Amino acid sequence: QLQVVESGGGLVQPGGSLRLSCAVSGDRLDLDGIGWFRQAPGKEREAVSCISSRGTTYYSNSVKGRFTISRDSTKTTSYLEMNNLTPEDTAVYYCAAERRWVSITTIRCPASGFGSWGQGTQVTVSS
Repeated sequence: QLQVVESGGGLVQPGGSLRLSCAVSGDRLDLDGIGWFRQAPGKEREAVSCISSRGTTYYSNSVKGRFTISRDSTKTTSYLEMNNLTPEDTAVYYCAAERRWVSITTIRCPASGFGSWGQGTQVTVSS
């Protein structure tokens, strides 16, 4: 069983930056994929950015060029650097992790491939 904990959310002005962190703990931490997803009020959950153990990264078109995903050397912590934030980025951001192989490509990151999810962290972009 994996435990996933997000942190780093908050209130930021448009154009500002935030850095989200995702810490994964538990047994057998030979993770394959870590992903960041978000859900805004009244909208469906969407994949924001994902990274595989092989270093393949996915970014949604809406965040490409503004967000950067990374994993630390242990590969059990992921960071999401978010720059030039806009009100449209306001959402609850969730981190997900999976030991088994996840089909992460540069154009796809399926939420269904992840078995362990965090509780989410709120990101609000407002002046």
